[in-house]
Amino acid sequence: MVFGPASQLGVSLFEETPPVELIPGCSPEEAETVIRAVYRQILGNAYVMESERASIPESQFKRGELSVREFVRAVAKSEVYSSRFFETCPRYRFIELNFKHFLGRTPDGLEEMRVHSTILDTQGFEAEIDSYLDSDEYQNAYGEYFVPYYRGYKTQPGQTMVGFTHMFAMLRGASSSDFKGSLSGKEPVLNKYVIQETPLAVIPPSGGSAGEGWSFQDTPVGSRSRQGVGASDEGKVYRIEVTGYRSPGKVNRVSKFRRSNQVYLVPFNKLSQEYQRIHQQGGVISSITAV
Repeated sequence: MVFGPASQLGVSLFEETPPVELIPGCSPEEAETVIRAVYRQILGNAYVMESERASIPESQFKRGELSVREFVRAVAKSEVYSSRFFETCPRYRFIELNFKHFLGRTPDGLEEMRVHSTILDTQGFEAEIDSYLDSDEYQNAYGEYFVPYYRGYKTQPGQTMVGFTHMFAMLRGASSSDFKGSLSGKEPVLNKYVIQETPLAVIPPSGGSAGEGWSFQDTPVGSRSRQGVGASDEGKVYRIEVTGYRSPGKVNRVSKFRRSNQVYLVPFNKLSQEYQRIHQQGGVISSITAV
């Protein structure tokens, strides 16, 4: 089951498109559809030039010599995957993208990240790729003939709420590309949130419902501010996250604010005042939580 309206969360295409499966005896056109689906999933929805295609594994796949899983392995170990996501990305960005591309979800916690970091240190790039494709989880989810697909945005038995919310930070709609990274570049999106087991606000992607969505961007520590000295009599402080500012009377204007995410730590007795101030300035509040 999808959390919330799929069209507003940027996952409607994934929800409405059935998984792609290789059927024995399929036509060349159907085989080409599977190949395109593999490239789209494994290379993070990025454009693939003709010279970057895995021509030899493609031919083997079309002749029935490779299953979908083995074709996925060939693309994942290719120079194009390595150059886009391994050689040019920090370690934990590479690992979080591997989870997304091969298992269709985000890491469950710090321990999973550490396991794969250790594999990279001790066995190298190819062993890291194999660790996903040879896992029981991959076999149970996709087997030999299904193209991996995104499933982390769906509620599943045993899934933590933290990992569930993290998927929306990694999956920013059908037009997003992992090759370009997040708005802050190719730095990890989830690293500190995985370490701290911190859930994230589920924010619609840019161009979401009523134009109020904004692309997910990591909230910089420097953008936090404290309103007032001390909390209420009960000692409570509230965290307000604002995902974007829009100029009143204008449509989707880029704000004068440099950062699209702002976080305010506000004592209870000033909560209403700050709420009104943010809305008067055209801000869109994504969450208000007690600290």
